[in-house]
Amino acid sequence: QVQVVESGGGLVQTGGSLRLSCAASGSSISTISMGWFRQAPGKEREFVARISWDRDLTRYASFALGRFAIYRDSAKNTLYLQMNNLKPDDTAVYYCNQDPPTTDWGQGTQVTVSS
Repeated sequence: QVQVVESGGGLVQTGGSLRLSCAASGSSISTISMGWFRQAPGKEREFVARISWDRDLTRYASFALGRFAIYRDSAKNTLYLQMNNLKPDDTAVYYCNQDPPTTDWGQGTQVTVSS
């Protein structure tokens, strides 16, 4: 089972960008479909994006289409989420996990978008 450590979050203004990183260990993420998820205050955790293990096929939640991009660097065993044109509604703790996700979640990385 893959273990992950998320990083790259922070405070940005509306319209800004961030790149989140997910450093993985225990398994190669090139052999696992991986995803990004997020949880806003008072809300349930939700799907953001995924990338398949075999052909790097990607899928996005509707709110992420055209603004976010998921990709990985297999040599570094690291998953990324490039987020552009951020909005206050994107404020959340962002997590990476296998997709479908396991019950073993990392600590996440906080993204705060100010208006």
